[in-house]
Amino acid sequence: MVANALEMLVVYPDPPPTDLARMLDLSGYRWKAVSSTDEATRNEPAKGWAGAIIVCDEDPEAAWLFARSLRKRDTPVSPVVVLVSGAQLADLELRDDLYEDFCLTPFHPRELEARLRHLLWQSVGGTRPELIEHGGLALNLETYQATFNNHPLDLTYMEYELLKFLAQNPGKVFSREMLLSRVWGYEYYGGARTVDVHVRRLRAKLGEEHANLIQTVRSVGYRFGQSRWGS
Repeated sequence: MVANALEMLVVYPDPPPTDLARMLDLSGYRWKAVSSTDEATRNEPAKGWAGAIIVCDEDPEAAWLFARSLRKRDTPVSPVVVLVSGAQLADLELRDDLYEDFCLTPFHPRELEARLRHLLWQSVGGTRPELIEHGGLALNLETYQATFNNHPLDLTYMEYELLKFLAQNPGKVFSREMLLSRVWGYEYYGGARTVDVHVRRLRAKLGEEHANLIQTVRSVGYRFGQSRWGS
Protein backbone atom coordinates (compact mmCIF):
# COMPACT_ATOMS: atom_id res chain seq x y z
CA MET A 1 0.00 0.00 0.00
CA VAL A 2 1.27 3.49 -0.86
CA ALA A 3 0.65 5.98 1.92
CA ASN A 4 -0.02 9.68 1.23
CA ALA A 5 -0.64 9.25 -2.50
CA LEU A 6 0.19 12.38 -4.45
CA GLU A 7 -2.52 14.61 -5.88
CA MET A 8 -2.59 15.95 -9.44
CA LEU A 9 0.26 17.98 -10.92
CA VAL A 10 -0.24 20.55 -13.67
CA VAL A 11 2.30 20.43 -16.51
CA TYR A 12 2.97 23.13 -19.11
CA PRO A 13 2.90 23.06 -22.12
CA ASP A 14 0.59 20.57 -23.79
CA PRO A 15 1.91 18.31 -25.15
CA PRO A 16 4.89 18.08 -22.79
CA PRO A 17 8.28 16.73 -23.91
CA THR A 18 8.22 12.97 -24.30
CA ASP A 19 10.98 12.41 -21.72
CA LEU A 20 9.06 14.44 -19.13
CA ALA A 21 5.81 12.53 -19.71
CA ARG A 22 7.70 9.24 -19.48
CA MET A 23 9.40 10.21 -16.21
CA LEU A 24 6.09 11.23 -14.60
CA ASP A 25 4.36 8.04 -15.72
CA LEU A 26 7.17 5.72 -14.63
CA SER A 27 7.38 7.47 -11.25
CA GLY A 28 3.67 7.03 -10.62
CA TYR A 29 2.63 10.71 -10.62
CA ARG A 30 -0.84 11.86 -11.58
CA TRP A 31 -0.60 14.83 -13.95
CA LYS A 32 -2.45 16.90 -16.49
CA ALA A 33 -0.81 18.88 -19.30
CA VAL A 34 -2.33 22.25 -20.22
CA SER A 35 -1.61 24.88 -22.84
CA SER A 36 -2.96 27.98 -21.08
CA THR A 37 -3.92 29.50 -17.75
CA ASP A 38 -7.60 29.15 -18.60
CA GLU A 39 -7.15 25.45 -19.31
CA ALA A 40 -5.35 25.03 -15.98
CA THR A 41 -8.29 26.66 -14.20
CA ARG A 42 -10.90 24.55 -16.03
CA ASN A 43 -9.12 21.29 -15.25
CA GLU A 44 -8.09 22.05 -11.68
CA PRO A 45 -8.99 19.25 -9.21
CA ALA A 46 -11.32 20.00 -6.32
CA LYS A 47 -8.36 19.96 -3.90
CA GLY A 48 -6.28 22.19 -6.15
CA TRP A 49 -3.07 21.46 -8.01
CA ALA A 50 -0.43 19.74 -5.87
CA GLY A 51 2.34 21.45 -7.82
CA ALA A 52 3.47 22.43 -11.30
CA ILE A 53 6.20 21.56 -13.78
CA ILE A 54 6.82 24.24 -16.38
CA VAL A 55 9.04 23.71 -19.43
CA CYS A 56 10.70 27.05 -20.11
CA ASP A 57 13.26 26.25 -22.79
CA GLU A 58 10.87 25.95 -25.75
CA ASP A 59 8.87 29.19 -25.49
CA PRO A 60 10.35 31.07 -22.52
CA GLU A 61 8.08 34.10 -22.68
CA ALA A 62 4.87 32.05 -22.66
CA ALA A 63 6.21 29.69 -19.99
CA TRP A 64 7.16 32.47 -17.57
CA LEU A 65 3.79 34.15 -18.12
CA PHE A 66 2.15 30.87 -17.17
CA ALA A 67 4.35 30.61 -14.06
CA ARG A 68 3.42 34.15 -13.06
CA SER A 69 -0.28 33.39 -13.48
CA LEU A 70 0.02 30.49 -11.03
CA ARG A 71 1.54 32.82 -8.43
CA LYS A 72 -1.10 35.57 -8.89
CA ARG A 73 -4.01 33.29 -7.99
CA ASP A 74 -5.90 33.66 -4.71
CA THR A 75 -4.32 30.33 -3.75
CA PRO A 76 -0.93 30.21 -5.50
CA VAL A 77 0.22 26.87 -6.90
CA SER A 78 3.24 25.51 -5.05
CA PRO A 79 5.72 23.94 -5.45
CA VAL A 80 6.70 24.93 -8.99
CA VAL A 81 9.62 23.29 -10.81
CA VAL A 82 10.88 24.92 -13.99
CA LEU A 83 12.93 23.21 -16.68
CA VAL A 84 15.41 25.61 -18.27
CA SER A 85 18.34 25.53 -20.67
CA GLY A 86 21.85 26.49 -19.66
CA ALA A 87 21.47 29.78 -21.54
CA GLN A 88 18.59 30.75 -19.23
CA LEU A 89 20.51 30.41 -15.97
CA ALA A 90 21.43 34.09 -15.89
CA ASP A 91 17.74 35.05 -15.92
CA LEU A 92 16.64 32.75 -13.12
CA GLU A 93 17.63 35.13 -10.34
CA LEU A 94 15.23 37.73 -11.77
CA ARG A 95 12.35 35.28 -11.50
CA ASP A 96 13.14 33.48 -8.25
CA ASP A 97 9.71 34.35 -6.86
CA LEU A 98 8.05 32.22 -9.53
CA TYR A 99 9.47 28.79 -8.71
CA GLU A 100 10.83 26.63 -5.88
CA ASP A 101 13.40 24.66 -7.88
CA PHE A 102 14.77 24.27 -11.39
CA CYS A 103 16.35 21.54 -13.48
CA LEU A 104 18.55 21.96 -16.54
CA THR A 105 17.51 20.44 -19.85
CA PRO A 106 18.15 17.89 -21.06
CA PHE A 107 17.42 16.55 -17.59
CA HIS A 108 18.20 13.16 -16.11
CA PRO A 109 14.91 11.47 -15.16
CA ARG A 110 16.13 10.37 -11.74
CA GLU A 111 17.41 13.82 -10.83
CA LEU A 112 14.14 15.51 -11.72
CA GLU A 113 12.10 12.83 -9.93
CA ALA A 114 14.21 13.23 -6.78
CA ARG A 115 13.85 17.02 -6.78
CA LEU A 116 10.11 16.77 -7.35
CA ARG A 117 9.62 14.16 -4.63
CA HIS A 118 11.57 16.27 -2.13
CA LEU A 119 9.57 19.42 -2.90
CA LEU A 120 6.21 17.68 -2.70
CA TRP A 121 7.16 16.10 0.62
CA GLN A 122 8.13 19.53 1.98
CA SER A 123 4.91 21.12 0.71
CA VAL A 124 2.77 18.89 2.92
CA GLY A 125 4.91 19.63 5.95
CA GLY A 126 7.05 16.52 5.94
CA THR A 127 5.14 15.30 8.97
CA ARG A 128 4.66 11.75 7.77
CA PRO A 129 6.92 10.10 5.22
CA GLU A 130 5.45 8.36 2.21
CA LEU A 131 5.65 4.64 2.84
CA ILE A 132 5.10 1.41 0.98
CA GLU A 133 4.14 -1.36 3.39
CA HIS A 134 3.53 -5.04 2.75
CA GLY A 135 3.45 -7.42 5.68
CA GLY A 136 6.62 -6.75 7.63
CA LEU A 137 8.26 -4.85 4.76
CA ALA A 138 8.39 -1.04 4.93
CA LEU A 139 9.98 1.22 2.31
CA ASN A 140 10.42 4.89 3.18
CA LEU A 141 10.27 6.80 -0.11
CA GLU A 142 11.74 9.97 1.39
CA THR A 143 14.84 8.50 3.03
CA TYR A 144 15.34 5.44 0.78
CA GLN A 145 15.42 3.24 3.87
CA ALA A 146 14.02 -0.29 3.85
CA THR A 147 13.16 -2.43 6.86
CA PHE A 148 11.67 -5.85 7.43
CA ASN A 149 10.01 -6.39 10.80
CA ASN A 150 11.77 -3.20 11.90
CA HIS A 151 15.20 -4.59 10.99
CA PRO A 152 17.07 -2.49 8.37
CA LEU A 153 17.81 -4.01 4.97
CA ASP A 154 21.18 -3.06 3.49
CA LEU A 155 20.13 -2.45 -0.13
CA THR A 156 21.96 -0.82 -3.01
CA TYR A 157 20.19 1.98 -4.88
CA MET A 158 18.99 -0.28 -7.71
CA GLU A 159 18.01 -3.11 -5.36
CA TYR A 160 15.84 -0.59 -3.52
CA GLU A 161 14.36 0.73 -6.78
CA LEU A 162 13.49 -2.77 -7.98
CA LEU A 163 11.94 -3.77 -4.65
CA LYS A 164 10.00 -0.50 -4.52
CA PHE A 165 8.57 -0.98 -8.01
CA LEU A 166 7.53 -4.56 -7.36
CA ALA A 167 6.02 -3.69 -3.96
CA GLN A 168 4.02 -0.87 -5.53
CA ASN A 169 2.44 -3.41 -7.89
CA PRO A 170 1.70 -6.53 -5.79
CA GLY A 171 0.33 -9.48 -7.71
CA LYS A 172 1.23 -8.08 -11.13
CA VAL A 173 3.61 -10.05 -13.32
CA PHE A 174 6.42 -8.18 -15.08
CA SER A 175 8.77 -9.57 -17.70
CA ARG A 176 12.49 -8.96 -17.35
CA GLU A 177 12.40 -6.57 -20.29
CA MET A 178 9.57 -4.57 -18.72
CA LEU A 179 11.44 -4.35 -15.42
CA LEU A 180 14.55 -3.12 -17.21
CA SER A 181 12.50 -0.37 -18.83
CA ARG A 182 10.45 0.63 -15.79
CA VAL A 183 13.16 0.39 -13.10
CA TRP A 184 16.49 0.96 -14.82
CA GLY A 185 14.99 3.41 -17.33
CA TYR A 186 14.74 3.66 -21.07
CA GLU A 187 18.34 4.98 -21.22
CA TYR A 188 19.70 1.69 -19.77
CA TYR A 189 21.01 -0.85 -22.27
CA GLY A 190 21.98 -3.70 -19.96
CA GLY A 191 20.75 -7.23 -20.54
CA ALA A 192 17.88 -9.04 -18.86
CA ARG A 193 20.38 -10.95 -16.71
CA THR A 194 20.74 -7.74 -14.68
CA VAL A 195 17.20 -8.28 -13.36
CA ASP A 196 17.91 -11.88 -12.35
CA VAL A 197 21.06 -10.84 -10.46
CA HIS A 198 19.23 -8.13 -8.52
CA VAL A 199 16.31 -10.43 -7.70
CA ARG A 200 18.73 -13.05 -6.39
CA ARG A 201 20.43 -10.45 -4.17
CA LEU A 202 17.10 -9.14 -2.88
CA ARG A 203 15.93 -12.62 -1.97
CA ALA A 204 19.17 -13.24 -0.10
CA LYS A 205 18.77 -10.01 1.87
CA LEU A 206 15.11 -10.69 2.65
CA GLY A 207 16.18 -14.02 4.10
CA GLU A 208 15.12 -17.56 3.31
CA GLU A 209 11.83 -17.21 5.20
CA HIS A 210 10.70 -14.22 3.12
CA ALA A 211 12.51 -14.80 -0.18
CA ASN A 212 9.26 -15.96 -1.78
CA LEU A 213 7.89 -12.40 -1.59
CA ILE A 214 9.46 -12.07 -5.04
CA GLN A 215 8.04 -14.95 -7.01
CA THR A 216 9.30 -16.32 -10.30
CA VAL A 217 6.60 -16.82 -12.94
CA ARG A 218 8.05 -19.42 -15.25
CA SER A 219 8.69 -18.26 -18.82
CA VAL A 220 7.33 -14.80 -17.98
CA GLY A 221 9.18 -12.92 -15.25
CA TYR A 222 8.55 -11.89 -11.64
CA ARG A 223 5.81 -10.69 -9.35
CA PHE A 224 5.69 -9.44 -5.78
CA GLY A 225 3.65 -11.31 -3.18
CA GLN A 226 0.49 -13.26 -3.87
CA SER A 227 -2.07 -12.12 -6.38
CA ARG A 228 -5.54 -11.82 -4.94
CA TRP A 229 -6.47 -15.02 -6.77
CA GLY A 230 -3.53 -16.93 -5.31
CA SER A 231 -0.67 -18.59 -7.19
